[in-house]
Amino acid sequence: MRYTLILALATTPGFAASALASSDDAWTEFRADVQIACAALLPADSTPVIEVNPFGSERYGAALVTMAAGTGAERMVCIYDKQAGTAEITGPFAP
Repeated sequence: MRYTLILALATTPGFAASALASSDDAWTEFRADVQIACAALLPADSTPVIEVNPFGSERYGAALVTMAAGTGAERMVCIYDKQAGTAEITGPFAP
C-alpha cells in the first residue's frame, strides 16, 4: 500500500519531483524564506500571523497572512516565487 502511494505521488506532475527530491532541511529553509519574504512586505509595527503552506506548488510558495485590523482581522495571500526568491501580497479579502 505504501509503495502504491509513493508511486502515485511520483507520477503526479510537479509534486513528486519537488517534494520527494528535497530534504527536510531544505523544506525547513524554504518555509523560513517564505516567512521572511512575506513579513518584509508588511508594516514594521504589525504583528501578523503567517501560515506558510509546507511545500507550495512547483514554482511558488504560498502563505496565508492574517493581521489585526480595528476590531477584526484582515486576511491576505502571500505568493513567493521559488526561483526568484521574491514575494508579492494580495489585498485583503472582503470580510
